[in-house]
Amino acid sequence: MEFQDVVRRRRMVRNFEDRPVPDEALDLILENALHAPSAGFSQGWAFLVLQGDEKRHFHDVTYPGHDDLGVYRAPVLIVCLSHKDAYLDRYTEPDKGWTDRDESRWPAPYWDIDTGFAALLMLLTAVDNGLAGVFFGIAPDKIRVFHEEFGVPDPYHPIGAIALGYAATDTPSSSLKRGRRPQAEVVHRGRWQSR
Repeated sequence: MEFQDVVRRRRMVRNFEDRPVPDEALDLILENALHAPSAGFSQGWAFLVLQGDEKRHFHDVTYPGHDDLGVYRAPVLIVCLSHKDAYLDRYTEPDKGWTDRDESRWPAPYWDIDTGFAALLMLLTAVDNGLAGVFFGIAPDKIRVFHEEFGVPDPYHPIGAIALGYAATDTPSSSLKRGRRPQAEVVHRGRWQSR
């Protein structure tokens, strides 16, 4: 598939068929995530892949009582985890020149941003392989229990999860009725406003 076709076809799908994702496609999706950019090549991310009973347990732990949602039928979940310490440690190495791990030097949490880049590469790779996906968050009050139930070390923070599978008939979300904002509204060249 041409890259522009992948970009145009990418959307958040919330209803999935109950059929497995081929192992080769899942391996490629995960491999491509490792090609995401990361500040200082810190690579402060990790991915927890859940299928079968583990996937059902994730839903029970994070969204109990909502098993009627179409996203529950997705055969694969990938929880995207950022690791801030990897960045703070990396930037104390000699080639970066900082001697401490002061977070105030970071104008934005690149550990989360870079993990988001990896998630987008997974979503695009899914589309390129005839699959669909949706990125969704984990409620803040469920993060502690998620860590405990799945043995995730504390320094790893879930920025969200990706449900993957084959798209089923889906009712477009009410958000889509808004339409995409035109480029003229969001792209500013040279300066934000003219004088």
